[in-house]
Amino acid sequence: MFLTITTTGTPERPATDLGYLLHKHPGKAQAFSTSYGKAHVLYPEAEAERCTAALLLEVDAVALVRRGKGKGRGGAPDAALAQYVNDRPYAASSLLAVALSGVFSSAMRAVCAAKPELPAQPRPLRIEVPALPARGGPALVSRLFEPLGWTVTADPVVLDTAFPEWGDSRYVRLVLESEALTLAEALRHLYVLLPVLDDAKHYWVASDEVDKLLRAGEGWLSEHPEQRLITSRYLSRRWSLTRQAMERLELVRLAEADDSAVEDIDNAVGAEAETEEKPTPLAVQRRDAILEALRAGGAARVLDLGCGQGQLVQALLKDPRFTEIVGVDVSMRALTIAARRLKLDRMGERQASRVRLVQGSLAYTDTRLKGYDAAVLSEVIEHLDLPRLPALEYAVFGAARPRTVLVTTPNVEYNVRWESLPAGHVRHGDHRFEWTREEFRAWATAVAERHGYTVEFVPVGPDDPEVGPPTQMAVFTARTTNEKEAKAA
Repeated sequence: MFLTITTTGTPERPATDLGYLLHKHPGKAQAFSTSYGKAHVLYPEAEAERCTAALLLEVDAVALVRRGKGKGRGGAPDAALAQYVNDRPYAASSLLAVALSGVFSSAMRAVCAAKPELPAQPRPLRIEVPALPARGGPALVSRLFEPLGWTVTADPVVLDTAFPEWGDSRYVRLVLESEALTLAEALRHLYVLLPVLDDAKHYWVASDEVDKLLRAGEGWLSEHPEQRLITSRYLSRRWSLTRQAMERLELVRLAEADDSAVEDIDNAVGAEAETEEKPTPLAVQRRDAILEALRAGGAARVLDLGCGQGQLVQALLKDPRFTEIVGVDVSMRALTIAARRLKLDRMGERQASRVRLVQGSLAYTDTRLKGYDAAVLSEVIEHLDLPRLPALEYAVFGAARPRTVLVTTPNVEYNVRWESLPAGHVRHGDHRFEWTREEFRAWATAVAERHGYTVEFVPVGPDDPEVGPPTQMAVFTARTTNEKEAKAA
């Protein structure tokens, strides 16, 4: 993976000032370790009239796979050969963008202690990238770089010179030229637009990527005609992050148009209103109620059955009293998202030993689920067809038989309090049913009777005097031997 930056100069303003700007001496070849290989900085030419700095990134494809898989914890299940044989070591991508920010961090921030006047000076720049993946072709490359003041040459690379009839590949040879940009601006453009053109990132995109995008895009992204495409691709098409970034960019645009500070524009809500207590989301109230019930029951080893994307598992991990946590879901995609949410690939060994994510169906008995203190079925049963509930009932209460079982489900009577929910509709399109309080109590009482449990009912959320709480929770506790004998007598 290769990139060169070339500038020209005069005896008064020598091109070798590039070494001061990059904080890398033209007379040395330097190497820097990265998470995925080694980056080399060298100068093929360094004269007063012309100076070229080259960044060569050697990518360790095996290390890339191992980092992504997290040593077997939480990685993607796909173990195809394509993980090892791909274009990552050869074509510019987010790997090169991360190397740029790491090796040339001071240059990107326009910091030069030796010659403080240099970073603000525009200079002739020529940037060459021999192999750049461009999903969208040369036309998109031009649409992204030309509005920023670059003269763009994007020559398609043929798939195979021996078979020209096969046409062009998705790669281009890129040359960017400008007389009016600073080096810091050029590096920030590359940092954002290289992964955008590749339309992929080699790491999990979290909320801090919005801050990275806005820092690198300061001064140009808010007015770019392809702003939405850049934002969406840079954030791996995660709509929530994209929306957050677009809202912040709009504030920047308005502030620039009004010649004001962003803080002055974003003042629709007074400071006193910010101190008002916001209502706690129902999902958070539900997790808090579950955690309180687990603590009250003295549970240490907990099953989260139907764990979905791992929100409850994440909450359980924060409390050291829960020594073993197992998340179970039938969806491998949900488990992969949960692993990313929990950052299993970066988790310390001690913390990682407390948690497991396993694939399994709750409609079948599973010996892996036996012997636990507690099991949680949070907003799960309503996703099953009613004829399949007896199978789940036996798998959990009959076969696994934890000491405590917590079941939460929507209270259909409360639906009239949701202004946005049309009459007669369930809360989620995948809900097969939603029970009244009486129906849930009848089901839970019968289950407890059949399998030797006692059951108590706990409201979750505001308990409306007419229609009850939005969520109803049943707390099942296994009877002791003495209790069973007394019941039989």
